[in-house]
Amino acid sequence: MNAVVATENHLASLGSDKLSALERLAEGLGPAELYWLAAWSAAKADRLQRGLVDPPLAAGKAQGDRLTILYGSQTGQAKRIAAQLSARAEAAGLSVRLVRADGYAQRDLAKETHLAVVISTQGDAEPPDDARGLVEFLLGKRAPKLPGLRYTVLGLGDSSYPQFCAIGRQIDARLEELGAKRFAPFGEADVDVDAVAAPWAEGALEQARQLLGSAQPTVRVANLQPVPSRVVYTRERPFAASVLDNQPIVARDAGRDVRHVELSLEGSGLHYEPGDAIGVWPENPPALVDQWLSLLSLDGGQAVRHDGKELPLRQWLTHERELTRLSRPLIAAVADASGDEKLAGLLRPDRSASLAALLASDQPIDLWRRHPARWSAEELVATLRPQTPRLYSIASSQKAVGDEVHLTVALVDYEAYGERHWGAASSFVAAAGDDHRVPVFIEENERFRLPKDSARDIIMIGPGTGVAPFRAFVQERRETGAGGRNWLFFGNRHFTRDFLYQIEWQAALRDGSLQKLDLAFSRDGDAKVYVQQRIREQGRELYDWLQDGAHLYVCGDASQMAKDVHAALIDVAITHGGQSPDQAKEWLSDLLQQGRYARDVY
Repeated sequence: MNAVVATENHLASLGSDKLSALERLAEGLGPAELYWLAAWSAAKADRLQRGLVDPPLAAGKAQGDRLTILYGSQTGQAKRIAAQLSARAEAAGLSVRLVRADGYAQRDLAKETHLAVVISTQGDAEPPDDARGLVEFLLGKRAPKLPGLRYTVLGLGDSSYPQFCAIGRQIDARLEELGAKRFAPFGEADVDVDAVAAPWAEGALEQARQLLGSAQPTVRVANLQPVPSRVVYTRERPFAASVLDNQPIVARDAGRDVRHVELSLEGSGLHYEPGDAIGVWPENPPALVDQWLSLLSLDGGQAVRHDGKELPLRQWLTHERELTRLSRPLIAAVADASGDEKLAGLLRPDRSASLAALLASDQPIDLWRRHPARWSAEELVATLRPQTPRLYSIASSQKAVGDEVHLTVALVDYEAYGERHWGAASSFVAAAGDDHRVPVFIEENERFRLPKDSARDIIMIGPGTGVAPFRAFVQERRETGAGGRNWLFFGNRHFTRDFLYQIEWQAALRDGSLQKLDLAFSRDGDAKVYVQQRIREQGRELYDWLQDGAHLYVCGDASQMAKDVHAALIDVAITHGGQSPDQAKEWLSDLLQQGRYARDVY
C-alpha cells in the first residue's frame, strides 16, 4: 500500500467531524506553515507514544499566559484570518484561545491579558451580526476598565463605503480608552485583505511571542517528508468549475437579466451546506478593458512589471485589477493626479454624505473621465486595487444536486453618463458557456444555517436574488424530511416578468415542502408594495411563529431592504407582542444572539 493510500485510509478512519476540524485548521495555510503544523503534530504524537504529558495541557496555562483571538465575521473573511493567526500561534508554541464574538463570555474580558481582535465592518458602519452584542457591551457603560490588557486589532472593510473599517477603529479606540495598551499597531484591511492582514499577523505574532515568552518550537521528526495528497481548493487556489446550465429566469421584457447558473464540482472534493456562499474569481468584460485603454491612450500589449510580476497591460486589467468598484484611495489618487481640490474635498469628514453618493453611483472609469490626467501604464496598475472574488449565496442543497452548485446572478449592465457600464463577476458568469471554466471556492457561513432541530419552523425573507439561499433551504428540508414548517416572503417588480423560481415555489406548495408563500410585486399596482408591508400584514401569525421557536432568515440588500425589514419586525413586536419600542429592539437583539434571527445581507 503506497503512502497516499495509507494516509487517506487513516484520515477516513477519523470520522467526518475530525476531518472537518482538520480542514478548518489548515485552511489558508501555506506550505511552510503546514510543514510546521505537521512537525508540531508529529512531536505531540511522539510524546504521547512515550507516555509523556504535553506541557501546555498538563500545566493548564493561566489566562495571563494565553493569547485570546476574538473575531466577528459576516462573510467569513475575519474568521479565516483569525483561524490562520491561531494556527500559526499554536505552531509557535503559544497557548491560544480562538473564539467567535457571540460565543465569548463578556465577563472574561476583565481577566484577559493578551487579546487580538479581527473584525469586519458591514455597510454603513455596522458590526457583523455575530459581534453586535460584544460591540454594544464594549462601547457601553458596563465595559470594565482594562489596565492589565495588551491588545491589537485588525479591522476589515471595503473602502468603497464611506465608513471604512469603522467598527475596527471604534474597538481599537475604546480598548485604549478603557486603559488597555497595544502590543501591535491597529491594521486596516481593504477588500484585498491579505495585503494588510499578512504583515499585521506577522507583526502581531512576533510581539505575542515576546510578551508570552515563547520561542519557535524545535521538534525532531525523523524523515519528515511532504505526503502527496488530493488538492484542496480554497480562495487562494480555486477550482475551475465547468458550466452545466446558464439560463435567464426572467421574462425578456423584465428590464434586467437574472440568471440561474449551474456549475459542476465533480472531482473537486468541495462540500457546502445550505447558507454557504460560493466565491467567484471574475474576469473584467473585454469591452470595459477596451474603454480604459482607449480613454487613457494606452497599449494593451505593453509589458508592465508590478510587485514582482510582469504581464501585458490588457492582462493586468482583465484578470488582476478591480475596474468596477470605486474606493476612497482611488478618489484620492485621481484628485492628486488631476489637481482637483474639489474632488479631494469629498474625503473630508464633513463631506461624508457627498462621498457616499459618489461611491454608490460611480465606477472608477467615471472618475477618470471627469478628471483627466496623464497616466502611465505602470501608474495605472499601481493605483487600481487588486481584483477580488465576489460571493454569491448558494441556491442549491448538495443533498439534492450532488456534485453541483447553483447560483442566482443578476447581470449588472446599464447606461450612465452616456456610457455603458458592466459588473465584473455578473458579466463574467452570465457570459459563461459550455466551453468556459469558472474559478470558484466555498465560503462557509456558519451564522446562516438551518436549525439543528429539523422540527423547528423557519421564516425566510428574500426579495429579488436574495431568495437564492432559501431555494437551498427548501431543497434541504425536503431531502431530509424535516418536520418544521417553511414560510417564504418574496418580492420583486412584476409577477409575470421576474417571479424568480415561480414554478418551483408553486410545486413546493403542492408537495408540502413549503407551507406559506407571501408575495410583494412593487410595480404591479398603483402603490408600490414591498416585503416589509407583507410582514406587517402577516404580523400576528409571524409573531406567533417566532414565539413558538421559529427561526427567521433575511437575505438581500443591506443598504435599504434589510433595514426596512428590521423596522417592520420591530413594529410587529410592538403591535402584536405589546412591547415598547425599546423592548422590541431588545427582543430582536436577543433573537440575533440566540442564532434565531440570521441575516445574509450585502
